[in-house]
Amino acid sequence: MHDVDEVEASLQQARQTRDAAIAEIDQDVSVATLDRGALVERVPGDLLGLYDKLRAQYGAGAGALRARRCEACRLELNGADLREIAAAPDDEVVRCPECSRILVRTSESGL
Repeated sequence: MHDVDEVEASLQQARQTRDAAIAEIDQDVSVATLDRGALVERVPGDLLGLYDKLRAQYGAGAGALRARRCEACRLELNGADLREIAAAPDDEVVRCPECSRILVRTSESGL
């Protein structure tokens, strides 16, 4: 009977740990949802519409261009694509030639 008690206690502890992790995740989702709501107000409607469409289609609507690699699809872009992206105006919406998601250009883009 002692083994059964240990297993039940271990199971109860695992459930408590799981429930605490779920509560923390739920809290993080709530904070992220509020943060997103504040940011959405500053994004032009057409860009937000494109992002939402891509997010619904692919699971992610955008990815950072980091070290010549699209963080959405994880593929490294070729030189010709990178030159075209580098030549695009800063305010132009640029999309990954591999996965079609919006590319977010930063100082880490490698352009």
